[in-house]
Amino acid sequence: MSAVPVLSVDNLSVEFRTRGGIVKALERVNFNINKGEMVAIVGESGSGKSVTAYTVMGILDAAGRVSQGTATFGGLDLLNTPENVLRDIRGREISMIFQNPRVALNPIRRVGDQIADVLLQHGNVTRREAPQRAVEMLMKVRIPDPQRRARAYPFELSGGMCQRIMIAIALACSPKLLIADEPTTGLDVTTQAAIMDLIAELGAEQGMSTLLITHDLGMAAEYCDHIVVMHAGHIVEAAPTIELFHHPRHPYTAKLIAATPKPSVSLKDLAAIPGNLPDLRAAEIPPCRYSARCERRQARCDQALPQVMGELKDSMVACWNPL
Repeated sequence: MSAVPVLSVDNLSVEFRTRGGIVKALERVNFNINKGEMVAIVGESGSGKSVTAYTVMGILDAAGRVSQGTATFGGLDLLNTPENVLRDIRGREISMIFQNPRVALNPIRRVGDQIADVLLQHGNVTRREAPQRAVEMLMKVRIPDPQRRARAYPFELSGGMCQRIMIAIALACSPKLLIADEPTTGLDVTTQAAIMDLIAELGAEQGMSTLLITHDLGMAAEYCDHIVVMHAGHIVEAAPTIELFHHPRHPYTAKLIAATPKPSVSLKDLAAIPGNLPDLRAAEIPPCRYSARCERRQARCDQALPQVMGELKDSMVACWNPL
């Protein structure tokens, strides 16, 4: 019998009410994350990656609404769980690292106290123990001079340091699932690698599953076991990392890979993806939201998308004319 996934998202659709109309942000999204696995959701800005993460966490904007589907964590349907129960799960069993740590951290509270807050709320520690445990978490994420840094405010620390603080907060209670939403945005290349190495190493130590939200295919290729490709609220392809890069089956995936910088490829050789994302407020959105940009478009692309399973386990492509 196969193991139950840590997180299972099934047929998830989300829409937002705006002055300009209803935005169909996600449509029939499906993916699983198994224990100890790192899965990436990749795609252009506006493809629905962060909306997926926020929906799973139960922190969707007030204008957003789940129109159908489930997100199951350890047998619990997160989308139909009371807020007081979700509040207890967030931080203890599911944690999140946000794109901008300076915005996520409280600017007028010392960073050690912010780690201690999580430990007191979810970690079953006393007020006397919490400050030392916070210092231990700073040591764990390799912040130098942790005793002194624990008394610092976020504005006194670099962007890389603030992101390490966010990782310490997220991992303080050894969650089963970490959602990392563009965790290296705005950091230099060396710091990006250090942050991702830290997430991967600590995840392996704790047997933690990780959902990485990123537009960086190179990063996803280096750190993730499985990759889910999103375009305009649809999952167009999902596959184990090696299979996806060696044999991309969806035209969009192939274009993303061709547009990814590599040491051996000059800037002029990078491929551009033509067109733009469709207007998701339109009354009639084509079944394949990539069709207007696709060089392989056929007449049957106007029909409902198929879910073509790949040769390997956990691989699929939603395309009538795959590569």
